[in-house]
Amino acid sequence: MKDCSLAVVGASGMVGHVIMQVLAERGFAGCKVYAVASPKSVGKQIEFASRRVTLMSIEDAINLHPHYAIFSAGASVSKQYAPQFAAIGTTVIDNSSAWRMDPSIPLVVPEINMHTVSSDSRIIANPNCSTIQMVLALSRLHVRYRIRRLVISTYQSVTGSGQRAYEQLCAEEKGDTIPVTSRSYPYPIHRNVFPHGGDFLPDNYTTEEQKLVDETRKILGDNQILISATVARIPVVGGHSESVNVEFHEEFDISEVQQILTNTEGVVLYDNPSRNLYPMPLLSEGHDEVFVGRVRRDFSQPKTLNLWITADNLRKGAATNAVQILQRLLEVNQGKDFDL
Repeated sequence: MKDCSLAVVGASGMVGHVIMQVLAERGFAGCKVYAVASPKSVGKQIEFASRRVTLMSIEDAINLHPHYAIFSAGASVSKQYAPQFAAIGTTVIDNSSAWRMDPSIPLVVPEINMHTVSSDSRIIANPNCSTIQMVLALSRLHVRYRIRRLVISTYQSVTGSGQRAYEQLCAEEKGDTIPVTSRSYPYPIHRNVFPHGGDFLPDNYTTEEQKLVDETRKILGDNQILISATVARIPVVGGHSESVNVEFHEEFDISEVQQILTNTEGVVLYDNPSRNLYPMPLLSEGHDEVFVGRVRRDFSQPKTLNLWITADNLRKGAATNAVQILQRLLEVNQGKDFDL
């Protein structure tokens, strides 16, 4: 790691903070880490691996020619600057939606499709948080039974909307008055749930719902999967939850499904209804694993399964997935094979 240099673009943001934390946890303390922030934050300091690092501008980071860059600063920043890093030989791992559906750019969950990354890949896209946890849980089941159709309902943490949404929930919990201009959501989120994540599209689905459709097909490599999604925002900070109804092409056995989930890298089967054991945001918060429970057959139609899935959206849903991609890239540079 000492020979590795890395720029973290958006290091002072909510996801950026977790990226720095995960890097320290996963052995990057000795790496040259350049913390990059917006002009208003340049010169301030943040903590990394028990030391203080000074935030720098993105232009200064480009001039340092880092080996890698992890972006978590929004699609517009990624669109402008990721190609500039790539042009100087830096490999970019981007957390935004900017590059995900570009057919020339791999969209990666490392446990599933790291093989889509080549030596020529200079920009690698990190999927949406709700997509990551779902496809990781479904990946090996798809290999075994082939998914025909998915009906997805998500119950997403406010942290998926960023710092301002988190602050809105905290203020509402305290009973504070929040100026309209400071709100992230059009309605109160405290003691409320609304079926609105992202922006509404002309067909009345939202951008968050469309991401689940498009990204799932790309990551699993199957454009024939039928998908319908509904996204809801809930007053939770610990992680996203998903109710997923899966129709397969092939018949399945519940015990085999449970065994496949148990053996899926990065997945924890947490499913014992007799003891009230099932995944919750309280369980997943602060963890990198995807938790799966309430595994049961849908008796209303053949070859169909119900699952309940939770994960920490700031960790596996964003920061951890990006750092895992970086780790796999470093393994390849050390002569190891990541073809799954």
